[in-house]
Amino acid sequence: MQPAMEKDFYQTLDRECLAEFKDRGSRFIAYAFPVVSADQFKARLQGLKKEHPKAVHHCFAYRIGLDGNNFRSSDDGEPAGTAGKPILGQIDSRELVDTAIIVVRYFGGTLLGVPGLINAYKTAAALALQVTPVMQRQVEELYQIEFDYTKMNDVMMILRQYNCSIIEQKAQLFCSIKAGIPKGRLQEVLYKLDNLHDVQVVPVK
Repeated sequence: MQPAMEKDFYQTLDRECLAEFKDRGSRFIAYAFPVVSADQFKARLQGLKKEHPKAVHHCFAYRIGLDGNNFRSSDDGEPAGTAGKPILGQIDSRELVDTAIIVVRYFGGTLLGVPGLINAYKTAAALALQVTPVMQRQVEELYQIEFDYTKMNDVMMILRQYNCSIIEQKAQLFCSIKAGIPKGRLQEVLYKLDNLHDVQVVPVK
C-alpha cells in the first residue's frame, strides 16, 4: 500500500455502518467505522463484545495514520490467516486509512473450512464498506504558529483561505495556534505567514 504521506489527499470513512453475511448457518456481522487511535479502537471492540456476548469470534483489522505503518489484524481464534488478513485486505484494496472493521461471528453448527472462512470474512468486510460513505481528506502537515494578538486577524485569514485545520488555539496577549496545513498548499501558506512581521512558524515533530 502506498503511504498516504506521498499523496495530497487520503480516504477514510465518514461514519460507522454495518452489514451482515450468512453462510451455512453462521452469521458474520461486520462493523466498519472511522478510527484515529488504537485506544479508540479498543474501546469500540470492548463495546461490541458486550453487545454480542454470545458470539464465538470478534475478528478485526485496522489501519491508522498516513505513514502506512500503524495497522493490526486479528483472527481471534479462527485458523491463522482466515479472518484478520482478509478484512485488512478489503481496507487496503480501497486505499482507506483511519479505518477499522470488526466482524462478529455467530457459529451456525457447520464448519466452513479455511476457504469458506476467508470468503466469509472478506465478503462481510466488503459489504460493510459498500454501505459506508467514504470521504476524501487533505493530507496535512502540523505547524505551530506563534504571534502577537494584533496579528490574529491576519493569521486567521490565511488559515481560512487555505482550509487549514485549527487543532489547538491559545489566545492571550501572545497567541499560539497549532494548525494542520494542507500538504498541497504548504509552500503558499508558509510564504504568506512568513511575510507577516513577528509571526513564528515551526513544524511540529
